Amino acid sequence: MSTTAPFARFEWMIAWRYLRAKRREGGVSVMTWISLIGITLAVAALIVTLAVRTGFRVEFTNTILGANPHATVYVSPHLDDEGRTVNTFTNYDAIAKSIRDVPGVTRVAPIVNSQVMATQNGKNAGVQVIGISLDDLRTIPLIKDPETQIGNIDSFNKGVAIGVGIARDLNIALGDKITLISPDGVKSPFGGTSPRVGSYDVVYIFGVGRYDIDKIRVYMPLSEAQTYFNRDGVVDEFEVQIGDPDQIAEFVDPLSASVGPNSLVWTWKNANGSYLKALEVEDRVMFLILSILVGISTLNIVSGLIMLVKNKGRDVGILRTMGLSQGSIMRVFFICGASIGVVGTVAGVVIGCVFVQFALEPIGAEVWQSSRYLLSDLPAKLELADVLKSVTLSLFLSFVVTIFPARRAARMNPVEALRYE
Repeated sequence: MSTTAPFARFEWMIAWRYLRAKRREGGVSVMTWISLIGITLAVAALIVTLAVRTGFRVEFTNTILGANPHATVYVSPHLDDEGRTVNTFTNYDAIAKSIRDVPGVTRVAPIVNSQVMATQNGKNAGVQVIGISLDDLRTIPLIKDPETQIGNIDSFNKGVAIGVGIARDLNIALGDKITLISPDGVKSPFGGTSPRVGSYDVVYIFGVGRYDIDKIRVYMPLSEAQTYFNRDGVVDEFEVQIGDPDQIAEFVDPLSASVGPNSLVWTWKNANGSYLKALEVEDRVMFLILSILVGISTLNIVSGLIMLVKNKGRDVGILRTMGLSQGSIMRVFFICGASIGVVGTVAGVVIGCVFVQFALEPIGAEVWQSSRYLLSDLPAKLELADVLKSVTLSLFLSFVVTIFPARRAARMNPVEALRYE
């Protein structure tokens, strides 16, 4: 008996005939459609979920790094030679130069950082005031080019810049004044402390798309902040950015050494470690859950093929007596099951990608709450690696589950198959 090449043309022809056969002809077209639709929806769901997961991680990281420093260098409170508690930097220009000389550092900004009460139009809000120079403010990507921008950043030295969330909560428009009240004010002759009050023109309103920044952050010129917070000639900390934020852990010791004793370094990963860890755990759990969903969908192929093998027992017996080998029979039924998996996977990829690109954003805008999830909209980003991961998983499971019923058909005894025909 001559052997045929694997996956010969006649094997594809027989498999195609079985797939499109009607029920009265012994086919299982209904089960074929159920299997196809199940795999399609499972793969589409996996792609959409991976896109949202990736988009959320990228958007979350970008807003962190776009509006916050990669590392903050501050001084640990300690006593100086005269017994006074020191928690600020005095010669900050020299220290900034020393930090800037660390290889890999791309930005250094001395700042004054404090929390105060903001009030206007009978409303109050707790805000974070950051004193910074105009040149350093321009180097913050999401402040210079935010999602929402009202006013001109070049007017910063004439007033303050506030987040769009603060402007909304206090009903403040561009050109209005905002009143800042600090409890750490001037000491009275009787030993008490009177609050320090300052009123400033709002010259710039920004919205970076991150709820916890837009709602609390106020930028003030460094010299004005030093005066308002009694920080004449000193700063509280230094904002530092490096070339590769993911390598920030390697810069902790060099940064601390460049500043000197009593210095501490707080990185963006330290500040957002719980969020990043939660995203990592979510990535693994969601992929595992949806992988199970894809696996369940591919099991429909098994049930369909088992029914097909049972209905086509007579055909298998005839084909075997005509000279087809067990390998040919196995490949025929393998093609039947694998074809369903391939077509369903391709359809799922198309539907998933189209849904992410054109339907996800409008739907997400209606249900997304920025106050709960920090970001201003539902992010989604398609990456080739995620699509390939989905395709590989679906095809692998489709091919594996097809092997068992295909081998069962190949091992069928042709005599038993034709005995009662």
